[in-house]
Amino acid sequence: MRKKYKANDGRSLDDVYEIAHRVRKHVVDMTSRGRSSHVGSALSIVDIVTVIYGHLMNYDPRHPKLDNRDRFILSKGHAGAAIYATLAEFGFFDPLVLREHYKNGSVLSGHVSHKGVPGVELSTGSLGHGLGVAVGMAFAGIRKRKPHRVYVLLSDGECDEGSNWEAILFAGHHQLSNLTVAIDYNKLQSLGPVSETLNLEPFPEKWLSFGWHVEECDGHNHEELIAAFRSANSSLRPSVVICHTTKGKGVSFMENSVLWHYRSAQGDEYDAAIKELEIFKLRKKKERARA
Repeated sequence: MRKKYKANDGRSLDDVYEIAHRVRKHVVDMTSRGRSSHVGSALSIVDIVTVIYGHLMNYDPRHPKLDNRDRFILSKGHAGAAIYATLAEFGFFDPLVLREHYKNGSVLSGHVSHKGVPGVELSTGSLGHGLGVAVGMAFAGIRKRKPHRVYVLLSDGECDEGSNWEAILFAGHHQLSNLTVAIDYNKLQSLGPVSETLNLEPFPEKWLSFGWHVEECDGHNHEELIAAFRSANSSLRPSVVICHTTKGKGVSFMENSVLWHYRSAQGDEYDAAIKELEIFKLRKKKERARA
């Protein structure tokens, strides 16, 4: 059996923070070039996905269908730009391909697609489907005594879907300890606040009542993310990491704004966004140096 590739071999915290910075720049550039939506949703999850790929998952980008690989599903498929950029940065394909995002004939569709894209496990976009598939993968893995773990990333607004709670109930009943869910809890969905659309609170208690292990953390702090995921992955129950995030993270005029759910930065806005990402990078570096 081929030795599994360790995602975190030789990578430091600084390395993965730098990758997260490049992914953010890719996201702004990709959505601007293709004039696609959901830049705010993609920026929200960058730190979560880069930590998962940079410090946690086992995979081999040269052999993306390796049987014993860990699986990752982006259930909030409208944030596909972030996962495409992450896969490119971790060696699944050439980052130059990202320039074709959302253009006619490109394999990089706006909502994430597995067709022709190495490393994408499932095409998503219609919310409420990713967790059910992930639960099926985890259940099959346990039945077949496979060593892989299944990760799935949900949006907070997606937790309005009843199909998710059926999957949550099933996973708790069968104690799928090889399943880890991350929630992008940025508190905004589509046209307004989550709390006004359909309040999720008390959110952690709901998962606990379904038999899950629950962790909460700052979804933009890599140290907290790593600690939360490692604690989650050591549980004998299915686990959820509720990641408190900011929509549009890294670009001040996009942060906490529903406007950037449906538009992309053009012209002066694009230039300002790229400039702010450089400032954001330097600020994060200084914060880590002081910690």
